[in-house]
Amino acid sequence: MSAGQSMDLGELIRNWQGNQKYRDLTWSGSFNDYLGLVKENPKVTRNAYQRLYDMIVERGTSEYTEFKKQIVRYKFFDDADNDGRDAVFGLDVPLMKLVNVLRAAALGYGTEKRVILLHGPVGSAKSTICRLLKRGLENYAKSDQGALYTFEWVDEKGELDGLLGKGVKAFESPMHEEPLLLIPEDLRPKVIEELNRGAKGDFRVNIEGELSPPSRFIFRQLMERYNGDLGKVLSHVRVKRLVLSEADRIGIGTFQPKDEKNQDSTELTGDINYRKIAEYGSDSDPRAFNFDGEFNVANRGMIEFVEVLKLDVAFLYDLLGASQEHRVKPKKFAQTHIDEVIIGHTNEPEYRRLQDNEFMEALRDRTVKIDIPYITKWRHEVNIYKKDFNSRKLRGISIAPHTVEMAAMWAVLTRLEKPKKANLTRLQKMKLYDGKTLPNYTEDNVKELRKESVREGLDGISPRYIQDKLSNALVNAQQNNRGSVNPFMVMNELESGLKHHSLIANEELKAEYRELLGVVKQEYEEIIKGEVQRAISADDSALARLCANYIDNVKAYTQKERVRNHFTGQDEEPDERLMRSIEEKIEIPESRKDDFRREIMNYIGALALEGKKFDYKTNERLHKALELKLFEDQKDSIKLTSLVSSVVDKETQEKIDIVKARLIKDYGYDEISATDVLHYVASIFARGDVKNK
Repeated sequence: MSAGQSMDLGELIRNWQGNQKYRDLTWSGSFNDYLGLVKENPKVTRNAYQRLYDMIVERGTSEYTEFKKQIVRYKFFDDADNDGRDAVFGLDVPLMKLVNVLRAAALGYGTEKRVILLHGPVGSAKSTICRLLKRGLENYAKSDQGALYTFEWVDEKGELDGLLGKGVKAFESPMHEEPLLLIPEDLRPKVIEELNRGAKGDFRVNIEGELSPPSRFIFRQLMERYNGDLGKVLSHVRVKRLVLSEADRIGIGTFQPKDEKNQDSTELTGDINYRKIAEYGSDSDPRAFNFDGEFNVANRGMIEFVEVLKLDVAFLYDLLGASQEHRVKPKKFAQTHIDEVIIGHTNEPEYRRLQDNEFMEALRDRTVKIDIPYITKWRHEVNIYKKDFNSRKLRGISIAPHTVEMAAMWAVLTRLEKPKKANLTRLQKMKLYDGKTLPNYTEDNVKELRKESVREGLDGISPRYIQDKLSNALVNAQQNNRGSVNPFMVMNELESGLKHHSLIANEELKAEYRELLGVVKQEYEEIIKGEVQRAISADDSALARLCANYIDNVKAYTQKERVRNHFTGQDEEPDERLMRSIEEKIEIPESRKDDFRREIMNYIGALALEGKKFDYKTNERLHKALELKLFEDQKDSIKLTSLVSSVVDKETQEKIDIVKARLIKDYGYDEISATDVLHYVASIFARGDVKNK
C-alpha cells in the first residue's frame, strides 16, 4: 500500500476469511452425502488417537544422531504456526516417547486404554506440550487433512410432535458424535465392508461405540414412529463439519482441581437441566440432561487434566472408566461411550504420593508415565529465554552478549548431578552434554555419564525463576536509566532471589547454587577476556608479519640454517625465544617442540606440492597461538589498564576505540556493553591475573 492510501477497513473485514474456506467449514449434507465423503476419504472417520498422531506426524520430522542414539525431532513441537511462541526445546527424547505412545494407541495396541501422564518438575513444559496439542487439534480440524464430521437431528417440517423439543427445528448431538454411530450394530459389518472395498492406502473404516443417551432416545423414538424404516429415520439426520474449539467447548476440554467443597463429579459427566424437566416431564429423560461435563465436551478430541493427581478420589474413579473402557457414567443414565485422548500432568510430590498410596493401584496400572524433565543441554536452555528476551521485543534497552547464556548456564548446572569421576567438573559435564569435546572422553563415556545420573533434570532451578530474574534486571536497569543489562546484573538478581526462593528450603542447597554462580562468573570472565584478546590481536597485517617471522625461524631451525636479520642485515641463529613464546601459548611442551616445528614445515611442504600457498588461518592451533602472542605484545602498547585510572592519552584512546569497534562489529556488543566489558577486562589486567587460555 503506497503512502497516502487509506485502508478500506470494510473491505479488509470482508476479505479476512475467504468465502470458500467458510463454506468448507460449515458444510452440511445428508447421511448419504456423508457416506460418499467416507468412501472418498476414509480418514474422516479416524478416532481421537489416530487424528492426534497423524496431526503430529504430518508436520514432518527430522532425524539426528546423538551419542550413538538415533533421535527423531517432530517439527510439530517447533510451533511454527505461532512464530515459535510455545516451541519446546531440548526434549526430543521425551517427545519421541510421547509420540510412540500415541502411535501405539492409534494402532489399537492397548495404550489407547491408558491415561497419558506427563510427569516432571515445575516449569518443565508439561502444560506447554498440552497447549500445543490442543491448539494443534483446533487448527488441524479446520484443514482438509484433519476434517471430521458430526450430526444433528432435524425437524424442518415440524412433523415430529416436539420430539426434539418444543418449537425446536434442530437438535445437535450434544457430544458431537461420529455420524457412523447411527448405523445399528447388526448392520455395521456389511457397511464397513462396503466402505472399505477398494479403499486406497492403509487406513480402514471401523465403527466403535454407540450413540449418546439423547441421540439414542431420539433414534429409538423415530424407529418406532417409522416402524423400523432406517432410511426414514436417517432422513431426519443432517451431517455437518465439526470445528474443534477449546473456547467454545467443542472437542477439547480442560479440567483442573478446585476446592473440594465447590467441586463434584458432575463437572466431568454433566448434570440435570432442571428447567427442562417441566418440559419433558422426567429427570431421567436424556433431553432434560446437560451432557456438558468435560468428558462430554472433549469427545472426538482431547481432555487435559491439570495437576491430575490433586483430584479428589471421586474424580479418579471416573477417570479409570474413561481410560480403560472409554465410557463415562452420567447421573441416572447408562454408561456413555467417549472417544478422546486423556492427558494429565503432575509434579514430583503428587506422583510420589500416588506411588506410596496402595489404594491407588488401579490408577497406577492404567497410567503411562512420560517424564518431562528440565533441559540439560545449555544451547537448548538458551533458546527458551531468547524467545522472550531479544531485540525484537525489547525497546529502549539492550541485553549485553552472553547475558542470557550465563543465566541459562547456571540453570543447567543446578540440574546436573555431581560427576562421580574425580577429574571431571560439573561445568565440563555440561559442556560434554552440549556436544563439546574433552580429552579422554568419548561418546560412550558421555552415555555412561547420563546412565549413572538417575535424577538429572528432575531437580534444580526452573526456567520460570530465570525468566523472573531477567525481567527484574531489565526493569531495574530501565529505572536507573542504564541502557544495557549485563550478566553480572542478572547474576546478582539470581543470587539475591535465592534467599526467598519458595521451593528451596535447604540452606545447603542454596549454598551449592551460590557456589555454581561463582563457577558461571569465572567462566564468563574467561569468555570476555578471550573476546577482548582476539579483538586486540585482530590486526591481520600484524598477525601475518608475526607468522612470517615465526615460519622463517622454524624453517631455519629445522634445516639447521641461520636467519637473516632484516634490521641489522646480519645472519643470526634462529630466535628460540620467539618460537617458544608462540608455542607455549598452545601448551607445546619443550620436549615436543621439534615435533611441532617439523609438523608445521611438513604442512607447508604438502601445500606447496599441491600448488597452494600457506595461510596461517588454515591451521587452527597456529592461528590461536599467534593471536595470543600478538595480544601479549600489544596489550601494553594499547595500555588497556589505563581505563581503570580513567587517564587515557589520545593515542591510546584511538587504539581502544579500534578494539571497541571490533567488539561491536564481530561480537555483537553495543556502545554501552562494549565499554563495560573493556573496563571490566582492564580491571582484570590491572589485578595481573590474566591466564592464557
